[in-house]
Amino acid sequence: MPGGENKKLYTIIIPAYNEEKAVGQVLEQVIDACSHLVEEIILVDDGSSDRTAEIAEQYDIRVIRQPRNMGYGAALKTGIRAADSEYVITMDADGQHRVEDIIALINAAQDNDMVVGQRSQVFHSSFWRMPGKWLLGLMANYILRRKVPDLNSGLRIIRRDVALKYIHICPAGFSFSTTITMALSSRGYRVKYVPITINSRIGKSTVSLATGFNTIILILRIASLFEPLRIFIPLSLIIGLAGIIWAIPYAVSGHGLSVGAMMALGTSVNLLVLGLICDQISQLRLERFE
Repeated sequence: MPGGENKKLYTIIIPAYNEEKAVGQVLEQVIDACSHLVEEIILVDDGSSDRTAEIAEQYDIRVIRQPRNMGYGAALKTGIRAADSEYVITMDADGQHRVEDIIALINAAQDNDMVVGQRSQVFHSSFWRMPGKWLLGLMANYILRRKVPDLNSGLRIIRRDVALKYIHICPAGFSFSTTITMALSSRGYRVKYVPITINSRIGKSTVSLATGFNTIILILRIASLFEPLRIFIPLSLIIGLAGIIWAIPYAVSGHGLSVGAMMALGTSVNLLVLGLICDQISQLRLERFE
């Protein structure tokens, strides 16, 4: 693919937090393989306490320093807003992503709004994180009514104007990737998945047990943000049906409705109304910049 044809189309954004062991090697590989294809390489140092920013500044790239550790998603937002190209490429600074896969994503970008690097390994995260990822994947598949091959891969290409429409709903943490995938998929944008292979990360992961708790919050957040009726209507029907079954024996015996049955039926109605309200709020939020 000729370099001139793609000049100024792409900006590579690399969020980094305490990645001094890997960042030099990652930047050397990216510069060697991709500098002729991209307009700019931006590394966003997310308030690192080590030499990540100092090492990055030794290379011919743009380094943006966050005033403090604000989160993976916040760093990506900073990079996307600072870019000046049609597409942005996001990748990690820990050595997991290969430059060959960046080229593969670029080759697929022109006819799509987002291209996601689909990790081919069965276990591509720490084993203790896999149950949360599995539940999150099930929730996403249910809400979108189709299988999402890789919900939160960090290697992807996004049309910058499309990303800017939705970054206001994306959180500052690791769930940025999940949320932007759900947003573009649910709003009918062209999303393609390209198989990639990831390497073992260099250095220590910053993911902790708190991230697992945040995954539970994220599942609930996604359920209420995108198509909440897919959650509230089934719950309302199940609880309402339980209330009716509970009420039948009391009604047949002439004792009227039991307190439990009335509470179940009331909860069913409340859930339905709450779902309708959440659905209207979610549509207003998603359409805010459309």
